[in-house]
Amino acid sequence: MRLPLPGTNVLKRLTPRGLYGRAVLILLLPVVTVQLAVGAAFIQRYYADVTTQMTGNLARPLAAVVALVDEAPDLAAAREILAQAAPALGVEMRLPGPDVPAFREWIDFSGRSVVTTLERFLPGLGDVYLAPGQRVVRAEVATVHGRLVVQVPRRLVTARNPHQLLVIMVFASVVLTAIAFLFLRNQVRPVQELARAATAFGRGQAVPYKPSGATEMRQAGQSFLDMRARIERAQQQRTIMLSGVGHDLRTPLTRMRLALEMSQDPEAPALLADVAEMETMTQAFLDFARADAGEGAETVEIGALAREVVEGARRAGRAVEEGEIDDVSATVRPGAIRRALDNLVSNGARYGRRVMVTVRAGERSVVLQVEDDGPGIPEAEREAAMAPFVRLNHARPRDGGAGVGLGLAIARDAARAHGGTLRLGTSEALGGLRAEIVLPR
Repeated sequence: MRLPLPGTNVLKRLTPRGLYGRAVLILLLPVVTVQLAVGAAFIQRYYADVTTQMTGNLARPLAAVVALVDEAPDLAAAREILAQAAPALGVEMRLPGPDVPAFREWIDFSGRSVVTTLERFLPGLGDVYLAPGQRVVRAEVATVHGRLVVQVPRRLVTARNPHQLLVIMVFASVVLTAIAFLFLRNQVRPVQELARAATAFGRGQAVPYKPSGATEMRQAGQSFLDMRARIERAQQQRTIMLSGVGHDLRTPLTRMRLALEMSQDPEAPALLADVAEMETMTQAFLDFARADAGEGAETVEIGALAREVVEGARRAGRAVEEGEIDDVSATVRPGAIRRALDNLVSNGARYGRRVMVTVRAGERSVVLQVEDDGPGIPEAEREAAMAPFVRLNHARPRDGGAGVGLGLAIARDAARAHGGTLRLGTSEALGGLRAEIVLPR
């Protein structure tokens, strides 16, 4: 068994989910890593090594001057030596000098190299004062004639203007990142357009789409267009075929019904019931097979559509109640949603005495809920109940006649065609079955 690496879940939560975000991360992460590595190496080389070299170049003659001062017979001779050496070195020297406080800013990384190098060349070095702003370096050195204070311009011991190269590096990185970002956006846009077209087609909408981008993306886009065209042709052929089948089936059934109505045979009423059941089954099968092929998507008021279904059920003599119905708009195929909701209401009225329809609007979805007070469906059988031509509990009495096992299948197919789903559960309000069509907004 393959065990997950430590921290994998954390990385998954932090990693962007979209292709665009991941592509930007792939672009920026190497750039930032390289900049950090190069910057660290540059700072180490430029600040530490160059500063050590420059400080050593000044510390060596200073050490020689301190040695001459220690050898001077008196203070006056020592001052004379300092007066001659200071201009040549470009520094200021005072003997004896004032007390020097030890100070260095925490951000002054090169100052650490300055102090370390001075300690190596000047054994009598005391405290070192590194002025804020990196203007001067003031150090005290112990001599036989007292405290020698040396003040050195910072430019003599530290590399000048190192920030300029860092600014250039950052500016160049920003410019290159912006150029790469624009190029990346042009490469990611075809993927997003293909995803939108595929999502819309899955919801029954054929939005305009033209393949673009790299060769592989153009091939994928063209394959999608070919697939969409084949599916649309198949749907058109199926619609034409089903129209013919429906006409061919209804014609002999109508003749049989008329002949039985005029017949005096005592078996005629039973045969008429069989013909009516055959017509109902044929219509249900055609509704399921047709799946509203060719119907366009429209932006409709889902609440108004649900109220129309409730009013139609009441006119048909069903006891249907209106629950809380929110007024919300969604882009759907109204015929498919109306047929799915009507099938759920018919199923509820067939197996129960009370049916309630509710419409709830969420931030990302719309839920059409149908509840009844019937016996419901056990949880273990709910998935099977949504399969075509499956009828459960055949011994259960039905008030609306025999069904053909397509009501839930039609509702589920309609929900899936819109990118949604059909959920079955137990009604808390009525105690029977709760069927929910969940549609994306």
